[in-house]
Amino acid sequence: MARNKIDIDETLQSEFNIKQVARLYHTYIKPHTKELATTIALMLVSSALSMLTPIILKVIMDDYIPAGNIAGIVGISLGLLFINIVCVLILRMKITITAKLGQSIIHEIRKDIFVHLQELPFSYYDDRPHGKIQVRVVNYVNSLSDLLSNGIVNTFTDLCSLFFIIGFMLALNVRLTLVCLCGLPILAVLVFIIKRKQRVAWQISSNKSSNLNAYIAESISGIRVTQSFVRETENIKIFNRLSDDYRKAWMQAVSYNFLLPPAVDNISALTTAAIYVIGVSWLSGDINAIETGTIIAFTSYIGRFWTPINTLASFYNSLLTALSYLDRIFETIDEPVAVKDAPGAVEMPPIKGDVEFKNVVFSYEEGLPILKGVSFKVRQGESFAIVGPTGAGKSTIINLISRFYNLDSGQILIDGIDINTVTIKSLRKQMGVMLQDSFIFSGTIMDNIRYGNMEATDEQVITAAKTVCAHDFIMALEDGYYTQVNERGTRLSAGQRQLISFARALLADPKILILDEATSSIDTETEILLQQGLAGLLKNRTSFIIAHRLSTIRNSSCILYVDKGNIQEMGTHEELMKLKGNYYELYMSQYDFLEKNRGRN
Repeated sequence: MARNKIDIDETLQSEFNIKQVARLYHTYIKPHTKELATTIALMLVSSALSMLTPIILKVIMDDYIPAGNIAGIVGISLGLLFINIVCVLILRMKITITAKLGQSIIHEIRKDIFVHLQELPFSYYDDRPHGKIQVRVVNYVNSLSDLLSNGIVNTFTDLCSLFFIIGFMLALNVRLTLVCLCGLPILAVLVFIIKRKQRVAWQISSNKSSNLNAYIAESISGIRVTQSFVRETENIKIFNRLSDDYRKAWMQAVSYNFLLPPAVDNISALTTAAIYVIGVSWLSGDINAIETGTIIAFTSYIGRFWTPINTLASFYNSLLTALSYLDRIFETIDEPVAVKDAPGAVEMPPIKGDVEFKNVVFSYEEGLPILKGVSFKVRQGESFAIVGPTGAGKSTIINLISRFYNLDSGQILIDGIDINTVTIKSLRKQMGVMLQDSFIFSGTIMDNIRYGNMEATDEQVITAAKTVCAHDFIMALEDGYYTQVNERGTRLSAGQRQLISFARALLADPKILILDEATSSIDTETEILLQQGLAGLLKNRTSFIIAHRLSTIRNSSCILYVDKGNIQEMGTHEELMKLKGNYYELYMSQYDFLEKNRGRN
């Protein structure tokens, strides 16, 4: 049973804590400390220079204008122009550096997720819609982009600017500064009230986004089935429901985001008004009098004081939003690799081909065993066919040979070596596997076949294709082996895709060849030619074959009839037919079916 479905929200395995932020810093941000420090230093210089503007205006208002010092006004104005030019140049450098820095970090995070996904076992992909995996690699990582590109630098710079501003304000007038700071406790209370609700709201929004993306991905993959069964109207209803859920969740989340900026603006307006009222009342001739230029300069600093606070509030919003995605990102990176090399695993020696199952027990879910103590031996060069009803565990047996899953108990030995004691790559490199899903990658046919052996020459690729009877149809295509095929090979027939996948498996020149329904989509005439071509290839090569067409496995060295989690019958075709058991009934039912169809034709 899948851990989550398209319309079921994902749940985090653990609550978020501040260690996640520390991990983000130490793992991805700290290596770029030099670029960060350079950018922050530049921004501090720019911030310090910009702080001089109100002081310059005060000097002009209180000193130069009353004195009629035109030369002084011109000189100080040129100095102000120079400061603005320097600040603009620094801002341009900051934008360039932070953009490169942010995208570098995004690339590293996305790479780590993708690398980890390559190592996760089949069970991970069996448990969840693939669209929910894809959204973590693309959408969630992209959501961190602005935070990493600008948020960190801007936050540090704004904090420093805030201290600069407070220092200048205190230097101008302590009493007015205290009035201005009275608004901060109000803002702190508001942040405290909404912070938890805001983070939860963004987690819910990310869940709804994940559900929607998963459904879109599934719908695109299954569009042919959708149109064949005229399911468009029903699918649109499902899409609209998921999209509406996402819209509502997003609106709820951003409603919390929109609380802070207006609050900051209102508090700023109130404190500014208070400064004007109090400042004007203090315009007198006593010892504590405030000059007009001081009030003008101070109100200028008030605007600058609340601007970084507004920026910090926006950063806080972005941080809470990003943290809801960061939870998912680190959850994916931390997903345990269930199937991995054991401590001290060694390289698998060149395989000869002896295979043995010793009392193998396996289950996809705890308490529901698929295999219940399966045992058998295969000698080098033998071909073993595995038959049985649907869900009996045929594909499970061949998946376990390649260690796509871990055993519950028992052993699988190849040439007497427990496959759990060798490295997975060294084991799988010596096997050729063709699973039921004939997956074709976008690219040329030549590249798809060479996928099984990247060092193979064009001649070897063509030889493999000829062996499986794929050469003729490939050459009939517009560009032969260099014909571009679409994702999943949609422009090819099912039989053509299987033949290409077969050539890919054979090109690896494996000592153990695993074929799972290798001829299920191939017409009878091509199948006969294919069997002839494979006869020489399978010689002296251990092979495991799953096929529902029992006529294709009659010449196998041994046939295993699997049912109810164990091997019910074992022997050659002739031996099992004489036994007149399950295999006999299965074979005769297929024979009678074919005979009836021939009679009708």
